[in-house]
Amino acid sequence: MAKIEGAGPETVERPVPPELQTMSADRIFWSHFSPNLAPAAWVIGVLVVSLGLSGWSAFVVLLIGNMLGALPVAACAVMGPDTGLPQMEASRFSFGSRGKRLPALINWVNCIGWDAVNNVPSAIALILLVQTWGMTVPFWLAMAILALAQLLASAAGHDTVQTIEKYLGWILLAAFAFSGWMAVTHRPDGALTTAARHAPDAAHILLALGAVSSFTLAWTAYASDYTRYVSRRTGRGKVFALTFGGIFSSAMLMELFGLLTGAMIASPSPESVILALQSWMGPLAPVALAAIALSSIAINAANDNTAAYALISAGSRLPRPLSAVLTAGLAYVLAVMGEGRFTTLYENALLLALYWIAPWCGIVLTDWYARPPALKARRMVTPPGWSPSAILFVAVTGVTIILFSSTPLYVSPVARLLRGADIGYFVGFAMAATGQYLLLRQQARKYRLTGIKVTQA
Repeated sequence: MAKIEGAGPETVERPVPPELQTMSADRIFWSHFSPNLAPAAWVIGVLVVSLGLSGWSAFVVLLIGNMLGALPVAACAVMGPDTGLPQMEASRFSFGSRGKRLPALINWVNCIGWDAVNNVPSAIALILLVQTWGMTVPFWLAMAILALAQLLASAAGHDTVQTIEKYLGWILLAAFAFSGWMAVTHRPDGALTTAARHAPDAAHILLALGAVSSFTLAWTAYASDYTRYVSRRTGRGKVFALTFGGIFSSAMLMELFGLLTGAMIASPSPESVILALQSWMGPLAPVALAAIALSSIAINAANDNTAAYALISAGSRLPRPLSAVLTAGLAYVLAVMGEGRFTTLYENALLLALYWIAPWCGIVLTDWYARPPALKARRMVTPPGWSPSAILFVAVTGVTIILFSSTPLYVSPVARLLRGADIGYFVGFAMAATGQYLLLRQQARKYRLTGIKVTQA
């Protein structure tokens, strides 16, 4: 394959030329499959059990939640071959040349947080792995080893990241499948368990559904980053299916392991999952520990690369490799400073920050797929400055957080009425999509009334 990634901002802001859209379609699957093979997905399954769900009801929540989260990711990924742009840059068609900068900046900050959070359990696993060899490694050094490996991969560019996702994905799949099988069959009677800790109610079901769907929905901001080098001749259905299949199957696999072992794990946290796996697997524990340590490379190689794209779309003129270095460096400092407070960091900061994803996604997808006929020719025209859609995004995000969010940091009035149930993601998406559709209808009416002929810019 020819080298397909340059070093400057122009490689982010300009579409990939057709002669460079040579990526094989199977890479689409792996780039969305491998990053979810991580302990964080296992924790989601444990969380569902801790919320009181068990058996088929818990399985249905995982199924529906992952479908709701994966469908928008696949729909965004389809934009990649046509636009030739990373996902945040492609949102300029909806938000405007300046309006795109706010969601891009938010996404960059989120990437730093996710980078740190993803590395903490992997660093713990690496420390425990080294201990099995009779040595000790301090937390800061374990973090540095992982961060350096991820940084080298992401700085090398898109092609290197895609290669890592494919081949490391096979290794992680084999290791986690073996570890999961050992975990659910480790008891002497070989029985599987999905016993819940208490009876579920509607509020806990909604809370579980929101946790599951938001875990995969977060990948919408990355989706076309890893499909833009696919030929425009590739069938859109194929791009959609490979993306959906990758993210849905990996999330379901890891969450099912969490569901089947949840009643035997002390708490829904990566630390508890790691310690439980180490205990259950006995002399084979290094297999699970190595997989968890390596999993952060699959996640954060893509995460740092996407963060670099987002920082450039936010207005930075740093070269892409330096943007990746800045992201990884800040994430390393954040993770070392937050040692021992993984759960608090995850719940309080990142879960609240995720509320921007749903409105952003609702606007982008509606703008791309639901344009009236009079506006379809302008689907890839960038409005100047801040578009009305950018203002809509800010308004809906604020309303969603204030009225509907539910996190340890803040519980909204509606969430309190629903006994803590989180419907913010669903409401934010629906409000933004509806508002965007009305804006499009108003714009189409304006063109019809004025008789302006609409052409592709």
